[in-house]
Amino acid sequence: MPVISTPQAFNQDDLYVDLEAILGQRIFLKCEGFNFAGSIKLKAAAAMIEAAERDGRLTPRSILVESSSGNLGVALSMIAANKGYRFVCVTDSRCNLPTRLLMEALGSQIHIVTEPSPTGGLLGARIDHVRALCASDDRYVWLNQYTNPNNHRAHYRTTAPAIARHFPDLDVLFVGAGTTGTLMGCARYFRAWHRRVHIVAIDTEGSATFGHTPGRRMIPGLGTSIRPPLLDSSYIDEVIHVKEADTIRACHQLARRGFVFGGSTGTVVSGATQWLARYRQQHDRQPTAVAIAPDLGERYLETIYQTNWVQDLYGDDVLGSEALTAAVPKSAPARNSDLGLERVPQS
Repeated sequence: MPVISTPQAFNQDDLYVDLEAILGQRIFLKCEGFNFAGSIKLKAAAAMIEAAERDGRLTPRSILVESSSGNLGVALSMIAANKGYRFVCVTDSRCNLPTRLLMEALGSQIHIVTEPSPTGGLLGARIDHVRALCASDDRYVWLNQYTNPNNHRAHYRTTAPAIARHFPDLDVLFVGAGTTGTLMGCARYFRAWHRRVHIVAIDTEGSATFGHTPGRRMIPGLGTSIRPPLLDSSYIDEVIHVKEADTIRACHQLARRGFVFGGSTGTVVSGATQWLARYRQQHDRQPTAVAIAPDLGERYLETIYQTNWVQDLYGDDVLGSEALTAAVPKSAPARNSDLGLERVPQS
């Protein structure tokens, strides 16, 4: 029986769901939502705060400030409350109401950006706001999840080794791309592992992360309007972009079988399902596949699980089809020849 004295001391890192009975594709879904912050972002938040404390950047007079679409803000709110720091989360109008209320319950102050930057979208506007706060008062400390190496180091030390421990024969890993902290930590770890693992990054349509033109994105979590500074595409074998309508379909398909996950998970599952269906058409065997689920779905009940919200944004028939139609780019020659896996060039 674990006994803890701080909320960040607990994280269930060894829970997987076999989705074959639901999706018809054998995917082991690594569930990262079982901690007091409710998401995988607890790992990065703890690592960045601990590093800032070691470096002397954080002192009792400091005010933490961070740009977040939601989950990192909750994780930082929780740790800040436990450690006695003030915290200001700069978010935007896409942040779910339950997420904002949770941060406020933890004692954080929320600044909501509503007007996008002409060049950087809402993310760029959030970052501009953070920089203005830091310039106005030297007590503000910006951890900067977008450039902080402790973001990806947290997953190099924890998430990836946990997967490797349970799946020593892992063939392919599906990871969503937001700040790319989780993606880069896992990709760097498995690049140095004893056997090659095919790394598939899952992004959302409308994201500029891999060079696409920015577009409308209504589901927080994955995707950016600015290329993440942490991203090193040389560690990634393939990129799949998923339509938000398919994200919603995947979430509802899982919910109908009792698993309520967040939007980022729906995106990753949708992309992984499409990839595996294509793989099975080309090869005789089924690869050992793991996908990472960043969070659970309770914070999305007013959005992706709310019929009116879904229909208003995506049309009346978005939930009428169970087909997952992730947009898979054309393939290029394989780097993982023993699997027959194919590499997709990124623009």
